[in-house]
This record gives sequence, structure tokens and C-alpha cells, in this order.
Amino acid sequence: MSELASLSLAADELEALRLVDLIGLSQQAAAQELEVSRQTLGNIVAAARHKVASALVKGMALELDTVSHPNNQKEPSCQ
Repeated sequence: MSELASLSLAADELEALRLVDLIGLSQQAAAQELEVSRQTLGNIVAAARHKVASALVKGMALELDTVSHPNNQKEPSCQ
């Protein structure tokens, strides 16, 4: 994938997409889960959807940012 241009999807963007689009939570419920306002969650989802759509349409790679866990292992925010 080093030959492809790429976009980075932040851990919070990935988690917001997982909660809203994959699990099907309302934005209000997802916002509560992430401990942010509904407006903030809406902004995160919109930015994430834009990045995913851009990557698909333009043939770009999506790089998923990871989050650090207390045991110093790095994992994607959703599995």
C-alpha cells in the first residue's frame, strides 16, 4: 500500500462510524457512549464519512490510527 495515496482515519472517527453505522446507535446514544455532545459526534461522523467516501472514490488507502492501551499494546479502536 505504500504506492497508494492515503488518508488517516482517527481512532475517534473509526469508533463513531462503528457505533452509528455498524451497530446502528442513534447519534445521541453514540455521543453518550463517547462522552461528547451530539453536535460533536455529528461533526466526527461527518468528517469520517467524508474521508471514507474520498478514499473509495479516489482509490486511496485508509490508514487507521490506533489507540494505546494501559498494557502498552497498540490496537485499532474497534475490532
